[in-house]
Parts: sequence; structure tokens; C-alpha cells
Amino acid sequence: MLSTGATVSTALAQVDREKIYQWINELSSPETRENALLELSKKRESVPDLAPMLWHSCGTIAALLQEIVNIYPSINPPTLTAHQSNRVCNALALLQCVASHPETRSAFLAAHIPLFLYPFLHTVSKTRPFEYLRLTSLGVIGALVKTDEQEVINFLLTTEIIPLCLRIMESGSELSKTVATFILQKILLDDTGLAYICQTYERFSHVAMILGKMVLQLSKEPSARLLKHVVRCYLRLSDNPRAREALRQCLPDQLKDTTFAQVLKDDTTTKRWLAQLVKNLQDGQATDPRGTTPTWSSSPLQHPHGVP
Repeated sequence: MLSTGATVSTALAQVDREKIYQWINELSSPETRENALLELSKKRESVPDLAPMLWHSCGTIAALLQEIVNIYPSINPPTLTAHQSNRVCNALALLQCVASHPETRSAFLAAHIPLFLYPFLHTVSKTRPFEYLRLTSLGVIGALVKTDEQEVINFLLTTEIIPLCLRIMESGSELSKTVATFILQKILLDDTGLAYICQTYERFSHVAMILGKMVLQLSKEPSARLLKHVVRCYLRLSDNPRAREALRQCLPDQLKDTTFAQVLKDDTTTKRWLAQLVKNLQDGQATDPRGTTPTWSSSPLQHPHGVP
């Protein structure tokens, strides 16, 4: 027999469940949608099956996409207000929930929903509403790559996510730079992603140039968290023979001397990665069995979405 406490707890859980259903229904109506977005975004961590509930309920995903599309006119010229930004970011938080759930992730990708977020990643305004919008949009892509699923990487490589991340890595806020670099790191850690970026010198050099600029900036304004991702990207690039050969010439001096010794003094993982990177570059010349230096592809694949 259930104790009184357990009975009350079950009853409260049922009431909470009913509220979730009610808010999901309210997403379909423009009059009640804003409050429903707010309430559901607060609950997304505490309701494990919220993603399937959102995905399979009638009209819900369409309502979330409508919230996103409604903001497009405020992008150019950049007139996005804090209120607009908060509202659309609540919708993005629910999409992140769908993106990260194993039952809904594949359908989320098949519907090409991440592409709806790319206009937000193209923005360059430094105002807080835009920064929050970019960061939350990056969070959705970050939730996808965090799963380490091959289908995620395959999908992203058919889009312009790499140049978008590189631009944010160069000029975004520290937090946005960190998430964008994490996304690039996850793409690089996948064998298909590494091969794609190192297929042509143009792709590799674009990535290496941005990472080099970040190292220079980090030497002036240190961030241990951001540096960790940058070092991991370099270390992974050094696994590719052509990239390793190029990095011998272009790895920033700050990663070879003691510039970051103080920043990394308590970070054994990043220190180990950095030591391994330097060792990889110091080891014997990368050659193929005939003793020649690996060369880059001279004819880059044409890409439908403008990846360099």
C-alpha cells in the first residue's frame, strides 16, 4: 500500500503532467503560445520524454518553426529586441530538447530543421539580444554533435556549419566562441569530418588561420575553457598526414613556448594534449611508402551550401 507521502507525490506528478499537456496544446494558439513556450522551456530538464511529446503532438513543431521564421525580418536590418530574443530562444530551447533526444534526433535531421537556425548564425550584431540568439542557436547544434552520432556529422557536412562556426570563432563573444569551437572539435573528431576538412588546402588553411588568430587573442585575453577546445582541434588535425606537415610550418609559437603555462597549470588534460601535439609535429617527416610528402587535393569538391 502506498504511503500518504507517495500518494501525494504521485498526485502532484499527475497534475504536473496535465500541465505539460496543456502547455503543449497552447503552443498551437498564437494567443497562448508565449507563456506556454516559457513554461515548457523551464520544464525541459525535468520531463525526460518531453521531446517525443513535442515531436508527435499535432502542430507543435510547426508552431516552433513559426516562432523562428517570425524573427527573420528583425535580422536585417538588425532590430531584434530583448523581448523578441527571449521568446524565440524559448522556442529554440525546446528544439534543442528534440535534437538531443535519441527518439527524435533522426527525424529532426531528416526534416532539415537545423537549417532554420542558420540565418541566426549569420548575424553579426554585437547587441545582447543577437548574442543570446546566436548562443542559443549554437546550443542546438552543440546538442546534436554531443551525441557523437555519425548521421549528425554526415548531415552537418552537407551544410555551411563549418564556415559559420569559423566566423563566430573569430569574432563572437567568449561563450559563443567556445560553443562554436566545440562544434568544430566534434566534427574533426569524426573520421569523415577530419577527412573532409583536410581534403583540400583551402579548407584546412581556413580552419588553421582562424585557430591561429584565436591563439593570438587567447595570449592576450586567456580563457582556459576556450584554449582547451582550440588545442584539441589542433591535436586532431595533427592526426592527418597532410595537415601535420602543414602545421609544422604554421603552428603558433605561443603553443610551443610557455605563453600558456600559467593558464594551464591546473589543467592536466590540456597540458597532455599540447605535449602530444608538439610531439606529433616533432616526429619524423610524414611521408607515404614511396618517401614523398603527402599532397593536397588540387580540385576541391563543389559543395551545394558553400562550404569552402
